[in-house]
Amino acid sequence: MQFGAVLQTNPPASRTVYLAKLAEQHGFEYVWTFDSHLLWQEPYVIYSQILAETNRVIVGPMVTNPATRDWTVTASIYATLNEMYGNRTICGIGRGDSAVRVTNGAPTTLKTLRESIHVIRELANSRAVEYNGAQLQFPWSRGSQLDVWVAAYGPLALKLTGEVGDGFILQLADLDIAKWMIQTVRDAADNAGRDPMSIKFCVAAPMYIGSEENLEHMRDQCRWFGGMVGNHVADIVEKYGADSAIPSELTAYIAGRKAYDYNEHGRAGNSHAEFVPDEIVDRFCVLGTAEQHIEKLQALKALGVDQFAGYLQHDNKEETLRVYGETVIPALRDQIVAKV
Repeated sequence: MQFGAVLQTNPPASRTVYLAKLAEQHGFEYVWTFDSHLLWQEPYVIYSQILAETNRVIVGPMVTNPATRDWTVTASIYATLNEMYGNRTICGIGRGDSAVRVTNGAPTTLKTLRESIHVIRELANSRAVEYNGAQLQFPWSRGSQLDVWVAAYGPLALKLTGEVGDGFILQLADLDIAKWMIQTVRDAADNAGRDPMSIKFCVAAPMYIGSEENLEHMRDQCRWFGGMVGNHVADIVEKYGADSAIPSELTAYIAGRKAYDYNEHGRAGNSHAEFVPDEIVDRFCVLGTAEQHIEKLQALKALGVDQFAGYLQHDNKEETLRVYGETVIPALRDQIVAKV
């Protein structure tokens, strides 16, 4: 299993860069950030600094969307960063949430998402693509490589992911939901004539290392995540109803959801996440001792999860990174011995 750290680009940008460097030092292979240009600082500018001050980590948004930037601009950013730093970028993309809703917009259609993935991937991989009636290509790009991982929850979005995604991002760590969604994506890939095992699976959720006596505090620090996921779930319930094939473990908990203030989006202490029960926090997040983290991550790995990306929107960032580096990550690695 590989590991990623998910950061918010809160000012100062130097702290985001510092945490990215710390994540690399502790063995994380990926550094992801939120991408919501009004709520936080512009991530792509910060990626350049992260890449300049690290050696190995791959950087990208969790997640961007097709609405806030022209697709050719997005592709150009990736191709430029790859030329500068050697193919160390990745694109996580979805229909859009905070970046579009804060500007009174709405998530894009799946058709738009599908088209944007094609344009961004082709251009950022130094290939030509049809766009707005013209064939376009970056004449300065040679050998750029970019995978596009799709964030999805609903059945049609999961189908799209299996058909076109290089990877699937599931933003919650519930075992039952992960099992259902991974199988749904694999079935869609198989039906589209793709190798289902070629798709990478990433589970992203808050990770907080602490003692069992500190569980209530950990829950309160991570309850925001259930509120964030609830925004997407509400869209799904509105479209498919509460009695669809989607697991009730995902849809039932939003019954008490009343409103959501994006000014508190992704923040510990979010007052609009009070409807999220402890059970959901425990299921959706990875909390507790190192041993408890290892147990849950091993179960996710057994389901086919290739990467765990841990959100660090809480008050114990450095210690969580340290314990992951010293204890959790080694336990999930394939063991290699010097002599057999």
